[in-house]
Amino acid sequence: MTNELWRWSAVDLAQAIRKREVSSREAVQSCLQRAQQLNPVFNPLTEICADQALKAADAADAAVRAGAPLGILHGVPVTIKANADLAGSATTNGVVAYRDLIASENNPAVDNWLKAGAVVIGRSNVPAFSWRWFSDNDLHGRTVNPFDAARTPGGSSGGAAVAAALGMGPLAHGSDQGGSIRYPAYACGVVGLRPSQGRVPAYNASQKSERPVASQLAATQGPLGRNIADLRLGLEAMSAGDSRDPWWVPAPLDLRLPGDSRRVALFCGTSAFKPDPAVLDALLRAAKHLEDAGYIVETAAPPRFDEAAELWRNVLMNEASGSMGREIERAGDAAIQRAYRGMLAHTSPLDKDAFVQALALRTTILREWGRFFDRYPLLLMPVSFERPFPIDLDQLGDAAMGDILRAQSPLVSTAILGLPGLSVPVGLADGVPMGVQLVAGRFREDRCLAAGEAIEARAAWSVLDSCPV
Repeated sequence: MTNELWRWSAVDLAQAIRKREVSSREAVQSCLQRAQQLNPVFNPLTEICADQALKAADAADAAVRAGAPLGILHGVPVTIKANADLAGSATTNGVVAYRDLIASENNPAVDNWLKAGAVVIGRSNVPAFSWRWFSDNDLHGRTVNPFDAARTPGGSSGGAAVAAALGMGPLAHGSDQGGSIRYPAYACGVVGLRPSQGRVPAYNASQKSERPVASQLAATQGPLGRNIADLRLGLEAMSAGDSRDPWWVPAPLDLRLPGDSRRVALFCGTSAFKPDPAVLDALLRAAKHLEDAGYIVETAAPPRFDEAAELWRNVLMNEASGSMGREIERAGDAAIQRAYRGMLAHTSPLDKDAFVQALALRTTILREWGRFFDRYPLLLMPVSFERPFPIDLDQLGDAAMGDILRAQSPLVSTAILGLPGLSVPVGLADGVPMGVQLVAGRFREDRCLAAGEAIEARAAWSVLDSCPV
């Protein structure tokens, strides 16, 4: 393998550090040097924790020499999203008013990575309040897509995706309430896993109050990286239980059995939601890769897809119009305020009874999707119906926001149902990364990851070799 350790996978680094073939300090220094070289250009990291990271790396190397028990990420450099608590660091969430909101303890997902031996080298950028599919804010500035500066790197985990794509750590922490892991992975040519709601424990002690219920049902934390083997490692470390999150479920990471059905539903859209030709081409290529791997792919649509996408808008945005909306108007930058108002323009106002009925409808739709997964254990669908958006498209008025919401329906429909989704790159279209999404039933990340590996092996995609940087 190359001696440029920033190019190495998390799996390879963890094994080599454990065997004393390389040191954690060498791996961390390599990723830090990469970050110090490229962060001024692409701005994925809001903070580079060089001194702390090198001290942690030295401690990791000392543990190896002492023969101490080692976690599965021992000595591996990672990045943490700016909306998750990291003790001693500000949980800015991209908001100027939160620049001094220093966390007193770690978010459980962050704790789990640290307990597994990971070394944090930096915090990754987000839009204000992690609430857009674009990653810029008045506090930390704009994160740039390394493939095309005129297109979004995705959001809200845009900094995480760019950091992984450029070699600033093989694993990046992200979170996803409406595509915030999967969409940046798609836009930057990396892999990103949104786990099932309840798979990874979550809690920010720095938050002023508990998140409202619908947000809790939709939001998850998960890993981004450059290959699926690394996502497996990151998910295993991240998903350990924590009593601070009462939603956490001790579900096994792999439930596959010999002889399990290998049927896949290929969903290319509806009359109201049609994909860009490049998106359709990516889907058909991924379907062929799965067929070559022994899967049986049939065209089929998940039930009530349009209703599920509308449910996300109506439930999440009606909920957000309360305290979240007031905080956006009080402390948000102009970009998030315009985007928020644009989304409200496409939201049906719900009174108390209608809101309760909408939450009940979620259960009905999720039950029907469960039956669909009984027939088709895996769903192959777009990440977005469009190529990665031009930057600041959500600043161009209500009509543009309507186009965005239609395009992102494969992301939001699955998020409101709490389902796992994996974004997998398959290649380029006119220099822009293209990918697909794999979705399965609750706690069946194993099915997504196995099929993703089949696509990955046949697409032969390497973001480090394909990125023009």
